[in-house]
Amino acid sequence: MGRGRAKAKQTKVARQLKYSSGGTDLERLAAELAAERGTGAPPAAVEDDADEEYDDYEDAYGEEDDE
Repeated sequence: MGRGRAKAKQTKVARQLKYSSGGTDLERLAAELAAERGTGAPPAAVEDDADEEYDDYEDAYGEEDDE
């Protein structure tokens, strides 16, 4: 027993989250996304690194010709 208040509080919070407008700050979101893109390597560089990594395996375990 005694769970009634906790459950009521959870229900209240859930309703507020569901029905509140949220007031999304789009400028802040854009700044966050731009910052995330700036910290990582560009996608092309990541693909090049992956190709180089698998080139070693290809040399060691390359395709065998069926003749």
